[in-house]
Amino acid sequence: MSLELIDITKRVGAETHIHPTSLVLPEASFNVLLGTTLAGKTTLMQIMAGIQRPTSGTIRFHGKDVTGVAVQKRNVSMVYQQFINYPNFSVYDNIASPLRVAGMTAIEIERRVMAAAELLRLKPMLKRRPSELSGGQQQRTAIARAIVKDSDLILLDEPLANLDYKLREELRDELPKLFAGRNAIVVYATTEPSEALLFGGNTATLHEGRITQFGPTSATYRTPKDLTTAQVFSDPPINTAAVEKRGNRLILTDGTSWPAGAAGASLPDGKYTFGIRPHHVTPMASEAGTGEILGRVLVTELSGSESVIHLDVGGATWVSQSHGIHPFEVGAPATLHVDIDRGLFFAPSGERVS
Repeated sequence: MSLELIDITKRVGAETHIHPTSLVLPEASFNVLLGTTLAGKTTLMQIMAGIQRPTSGTIRFHGKDVTGVAVQKRNVSMVYQQFINYPNFSVYDNIASPLRVAGMTAIEIERRVMAAAELLRLKPMLKRRPSELSGGQQQRTAIARAIVKDSDLILLDEPLANLDYKLREELRDELPKLFAGRNAIVVYATTEPSEALLFGGNTATLHEGRITQFGPTSATYRTPKDLTTAQVFSDPPINTAAVEKRGNRLILTDGTSWPAGAAGASLPDGKYTFGIRPHHVTPMASEAGTGEILGRVLVTELSGSESVIHLDVGGATWVSQSHGIHPFEVGAPATLHVDIDRGLFFAPSGERVS
């Protein structure tokens, strides 16, 4: 059984929020919608849930056409980032509310609520009201309410965005475990590539209302089919440069020459966009296949184990992300080294060619 979107579109007035989209989410799968704010993630999830109706296209769930079926008539749960709980209910009653609506017995409600509370470490708070909880506890309550009813489809719309760093890290580790072994289809929306990589499963990259690629998360990250997908799935942003391949060399617009490297060796001579993720641009040169970029330091971000350097290179900003502390002075000239063998090549149309 699966959730199928067949040629779905969503238009509001003259604006198209979702361009023609077809997607199949397998049963018992964890799926990430990855894209920037306003990419279309929330709209697409609300269409999946039945909160919004598509302008055109068909939604099939477990083999049945549910395109016009309201959310109240579907076994769906949705969690938003805004801690939506009933303020006058206790934590217990918040979690139990969908079960009572479904007409379950008091014994079954008790069993399910206590199991969900145990999973999300809410048992000591069951008698409290949301106003007496921290932000993380409120969001755990909302997630418990979503999982307690054993929904066929669970939609999580940036549920960790408003939590502090420690709580985000904690719940990021917990979420995949919460849904392991269930038959539910889980869809998780995020703007952060790191979350998608942490969760695994499948990832759909979204850009301006279009799904650019969908597949196993690691494959979508490592082998983006076009430049847009590579840009969506890179944080810090992927570095790009216009290059011309001539023989075994790459010529940049400023005349700089790099080796073509393993990735570019088999490409026909011609013009391409070269893309390289920041962690393959470092202050230290590798043994072979390295190109140099010269520029002026704009920003340095140093942590206990990592250095991020933003460099102005002829009016374009390049970003380096490397292990260790590499102090650079803002405004000073600097040289960074590009691991050409780790690069991606894109045709003028944006499609990946190597």
